[in-house]
Formats: sequence, structure tokens, C-alpha cells
Amino acid sequence: MDDVDDFDDLHVRLPISLRNPSTLKYAPAQRTKRARLARALSGRLDRVGVLGGEDWGHTGCVNALSWAHDGELLISSGDDTKLRVWRMDPSGSAGALTSGTMPSSNLTSEAEKLLNAGNEVDEYPFACQTVISTGHTQNVFNAQMLPFSTRIATVSGDQQVRVFDVGEAVGQSPTGSEMSYNTRQSCIRVLRCHSGRTKRIITEDSPDLFLTVAEDGQVRQHDLRTSHLCSSGACPAPLVELPHELSTIALSPLTPYQFIVGGESPYAHLFDRRHAGRYLRAEWGMSPDEESATTCVRRFGRRSRAKGEKKGYEHITGARLSAWNGHEVLLSYNSDGVYLFSTRDEPESSQDQHGSRSMLAPNPKRRRTTKSPTSRDEPLSDLDVEMTDQLDTLLTDSVHAMEEIDDESQGDEEDEETDEDTDDDSRVFNSADADSHQAVPVIYPRIRFSGHCNVETVKDVNFLGPYDEFVTSGSDDGNFFIWRKSTGELVDILEGDEHVVNVIESHPHLPLVAVSGIDTTIKLFAPTRGVPSFSRWNNAEMIKKNNAQSSRRGLGGSAELQFAHLVLNYEQALRGLRDAEGEHSEVQLTQCINQ
Repeated sequence: MDDVDDFDDLHVRLPISLRNPSTLKYAPAQRTKRARLARALSGRLDRVGVLGGEDWGHTGCVNALSWAHDGELLISSGDDTKLRVWRMDPSGSAGALTSGTMPSSNLTSEAEKLLNAGNEVDEYPFACQTVISTGHTQNVFNAQMLPFSTRIATVSGDQQVRVFDVGEAVGQSPTGSEMSYNTRQSCIRVLRCHSGRTKRIITEDSPDLFLTVAEDGQVRQHDLRTSHLCSSGACPAPLVELPHELSTIALSPLTPYQFIVGGESPYAHLFDRRHAGRYLRAEWGMSPDEESATTCVRRFGRRSRAKGEKKGYEHITGARLSAWNGHEVLLSYNSDGVYLFSTRDEPESSQDQHGSRSMLAPNPKRRRTTKSPTSRDEPLSDLDVEMTDQLDTLLTDSVHAMEEIDDESQGDEEDEETDEDTDDDSRVFNSADADSHQAVPVIYPRIRFSGHCNVETVKDVNFLGPYDEFVTSGSDDGNFFIWRKSTGELVDILEGDEHVVNVIESHPHLPLVAVSGIDTTIKLFAPTRGVPSFSRWNNAEMIKKNNAQSSRRGLGGSAELQFAHLVLNYEQALRGLRDAEGEHSEVQLTQCINQ
């Protein structure tokens, strides 16, 4: 990333919390720290550490990363269902930042010293000091520490939400070696309210309250101060229930009454929880609704699908609300790019009102007619068993993609020639596109960020920098991409995984970024002097071209890999269905292919 000498051009403002009388006197110091952190993150990043290896650390894909206790701890989990708590190792090198024995109040001062010194630390010697066996029977997708506590909540493909607490021992090892806890020792609550794979957690300003989202289309609020028996059907009603699978949820601490959900739909939905004594729908310019826990007040969507993105298969894999200003929204689309929206924009106004500010091109031409899916009855006719819809859809897509991969790989020139065809398969959305809230106004994006490839897995998206001045996303090529938010300009490409990068989380106070994906390790990136060893900026044009081709192919870009994993898991899936004794049994596919 380019150096930044003057942050006055950002026209940033202090959040409300820093303008209160009790905290106003600290505002100049906070502003200085933020500016130094922003300047440090604007330098070239490089890999400064790896957490895990062949004989230690996680043994499967790392799907979950989150910083906790004001950046003192790094929480991780994944396919091995182990929960690991990492802390900077106090026994590391003399120049290392040692927060392992410090209270959190000293961490900020140490971070300031680091920034003032111009990043004299060459390594960040983290050590795993707590390992918890979660008891989940499938992949853990997300793990978050609840505020003001030592509780950690996890969600998994087994549809369960679990809460763990080992007290002050979390991250604190008197010997410096790993402390291991089994499920019985650490698990304090198991919640089975969801009926689909549970994907994400959003914490609130409480050690007892948090939200979860799942593929059953529900958003639920959990309160650890109350208890109920899930098997008796006494679970509280969900905050939201949509007729399609959900995979992501976003909330900003500046606007905690709003949250955004996305999944298998062309649209993300903004819900507002402020109902007591208010005519909320009227405030948003909408007709009054029947009584409910939340109200869908806005939708976020694109004007057209990307090349290679099939109609009816639109999918949002990641969402993020800005913690700096509370209104900017990032949405990452499968087989497409990342889009920036704002809850303050008026519906249908992104191109009309923002004009030259919008980095989006005009609506593209309609794509050529795709081939009809080839029947797969022949290879499957001998299997006298009914598969679930999920396996059936994935298998059909994989076979179809393998048949078309040769045609799709002929190059961009042929795509441009055939793109002139305007038959019935249009890429432009219209009022006939199905959605459960068709009457809710749609907000269109301000900027599109492209260059990466988001096909093979469910990828998060995130802001970087103390002012959320950068946007970042992982990619199927093993890199993660960083764009400048204000212009949409790609500023860096860094190798973060040997296969696929899914998660990127920035430290709250240090110029440090944690990255994970298909590998069993966690990579740490920070500004360094000299030529970055893991920057792929010199090959940016070739990387972007290859990713554009892979995105247009969709599943075809990894058809052989997809099909191989489906075949390997096919017998296991059939066995699970037979053992279900008539009850619904979820087909478990390898997470590394499709979370």
C-alpha cells in the first residue's frame, strides 16, 4: 500500500463516543494513535509470523479468527473442532512485544511505542496457551469471545451453538505451555435452536447476549441469563426468518439496533430492531407492518449479475458494517466482486446522486444463452437411493461445469464475441426476480472492488485501518487483496495461503493482520522494511486476469476438485442417509470446498 503523509485529506471525524464530555480530553491522543496506525498500515505489508505447523496447532482448515480482550488474545477454530486461544509469547525475543503478562490497559501503550518506533519489531511471537475440545461433530465456522467475560461462543455445521468458559485461565498459562480442556470441563451451554448449519456469530455489548445466523434462514438472539429446553420446542422466536439460506450477518457497534443478513439471494436485507413506541416503517418511508420483532427496512442489491454467474444461484458470502461510521456496508458476492453500499443512500439513487463518485460501470450487456444442463441419469442410475437437494445440486453443477470447462477456457476474445447475444437469459435484474421482501426499497452500490476470485468457498470481507479506509478480501488463488475504499483502487496482493484465503482480521491497535483459509496455519502480516517476500504485486495483472477467467467459469474453475470431493464424500453421505431411519440427515461435504 502507498505511504500516507497527511490524513487530513480523509476528512474523518471522531465518533460520538469520543465527543462526549467525559472522553473529550482524550480525543487528541486517540486521533494521534489512529493516524499513526493508519500510516503504518499504509506501508507495504509482509508475512511476519505463522501460527501452527506440521506437528502443532490446528489439524484442519482454519475457518474462524477473531481478536479478543482488546487485542490481547487471538481466537481460532476450524475443521478440527478445536478452539485455540493464542497470546503473544512473553518468552519470545527481547525485542518482541510482550503482552502475555500485562493487563489490557498496558497493551495500548505498548502499541503506541511500537508505532512511534516505526515498527522495530521483526516478529510477533504468539503462543497457543489454551486448547478447548468443543465437542462439535462438524466444522466450526465462527468463534467469538463475549464482551466483558471469558466466555467463548462457537457455531458449527452440526447446527449447534456452544458456549465455553474456563474462567481466568483463558489465555493464561503459568508454565507457558498449552493448557487443554475437554468439553465437560469447559462447555457451559449447548443451544440447538437452529435447524440448519449455523454460520456466524455477532456479539453485543453484553457478556450474555449474542446473535447467530444459520442456513435455516433464521437470525436468533441468545440470552445466557435464561434457559430453555430446545428439544421441547420452547426456543424463543427468531428475530428474522427468511425463506432462503443465510450465511452471513453484520452489525456495527455505532448502530447496534440495525443488522444486515445475506445468503442465497441476490439481495442482502437490513433489519431494524427499534420498535418500542415508534412507527418505524413510517420513519423509513414505508407502510406500517404487522407486529414482529424486527422490520426489514432496506435491501441491498446489484443491477446485474456478473459474467458466469447463473441466474437463481446468486449468493452473498460475506457482509460487514463499518465500525468507524456505522453506515457503510460491504457485501461479497460469489463469482463476483465486493460492493460498497451505504445505509444513508436513498433507494435507486447510487448512480443518479453519486455521479462521478461511483466507480461502477454502466449496466453490462446481457450474456449469451448458456447450454442446457446435461442429464446425469446415466452415471447415477444404479444408485437406488434418494439424495438431499444440496448434494443433488452440487453434483449437477460439477458435472455440468466439467463438460463446459473446455469451451469456457478458449479465452476472453470468444466471450466478447458471443456476449452480444441477447436471448432470454438476461444478466440484468428485474421485478420478477424472487425475493421475500419485494416491497422493500433497494439501495444500489457506490463502488465495486474486483481482481480476486470468490467461487470455491464462503469468504468473509472486511475493512482495514482505524478509519476503515481500506477494503480486503480473500481469494481462491491463495492471495488476499487490499483496495483503497475511497477510489476502488487495488493497492496490494499478498500470498496468505497455499490454496484459498477465507478470513482476514485486523488487530484493533497494532498494524497486524491475521489471515487464514484452507491451510492448517494462521499467517500474520505487518508493515516491514525492504522488499516484501509475500507480495504478489509484480504479477498483479496476470493474477487479475486468471481470477477473472475463473470467476466467469464459476464452478467450472475448480470442477475437477469439486467432483473429486463429491465422489469421496458420496458413500459417506449415503451411509448417513440410511442411518437416519427416516429422519432428515444433513449431507456433510468437505468444508474446504463449500463452507
